[in-house]
Amino acid sequence: MRAFRGFAVRNMLVFFRNRQTVFFSLLAPLIVFALYVMFLRGTYVDSIDGSMGALAPLVASGDVDSLVNGLLLAGILGSSVITVPFGTLQVIVEDREKLKDRDILATPAGRWQIVLGYFAAAALCALCVTLVLLTAGLAALGAMGDMHWTGGDIAALYGLTVLGTLSSTAISMALMLVFRSTSACGAFLGILSAAAGFVIGAYIPVAQFATPVQTFCNLWPASGVCCLVRQALMRGLLGHIDAGIGGVDQGAFVATVREVFGFEAVVGGEALGAGAVLLYVAVVSAVCLAVDGVVYARMYARR
Repeated sequence: MRAFRGFAVRNMLVFFRNRQTVFFSLLAPLIVFALYVMFLRGTYVDSIDGSMGALAPLVASGDVDSLVNGLLLAGILGSSVITVPFGTLQVIVEDREKLKDRDILATPAGRWQIVLGYFAAAALCALCVTLVLLTAGLAALGAMGDMHWTGGDIAALYGLTVLGTLSSTAISMALMLVFRSTSACGAFLGILSAAAGFVIGAYIPVAQFATPVQTFCNLWPASGVCCLVRQALMRGLLGHIDAGIGGVDQGAFVATVREVFGFEAVVGGEALGAGAVLLYVAVVSAVCLAVDGVVYARMYARR
């Protein structure tokens, strides 16, 4: 167990000491934030204001701002859940490229300790980053306006962030088997950072795409988790807005917001419930973990 702890700590230090890797791991949420500041915020606000029509006097502008800010935080969290675990796992490729894995195999650590050491270190590093982003985001949103959260909403947000991070870590660890050089891995991370925002609907809501594209995006566990994050983030606020409207539209405005901005994962034209999304993410994570355990154990088999 001491060998496992030492190896995991070593992997964590390798990540946090490499500022370039940390920066590029956070590139996707930085892109989301930059696009939000430049034009997405105005586009979303105008879209929501335009859809209200005669209901405009019944919906406070502050509530619209809080809603759009919540969409921003969901996009930042969803993209970071994808890219940060991938960045933390680049140490696997680096060890293989520089033949450090041979030195690792010469240590008393068993195969399972090596595999678990990589996964645990990557998961802990990614959790540190994503949970800090979540906490800072919640504090910022709370300071800018009343989001009408409950204790259950906050607990759900932290739980979903943990689940999404662990799931992406398992998937990213399987992807690391493809790469043979850190340059190729870094190039893919750049592509992934740009694509992550589309997959989770941070740039353009997934609901705006054709049904096959929606299905493709929502088959990624991080996208489903992001949908649940939106629900937990803005459940109370949307309830407050609906109460302010007073049933004049029979809940149509809030229902439209939920549909347009991707509060539900749609697969094959059917919206999945929260339970189905959680089950799917858990199954995909378990399968990837099993694949990681078998393949990496064979890779690091002592010769």
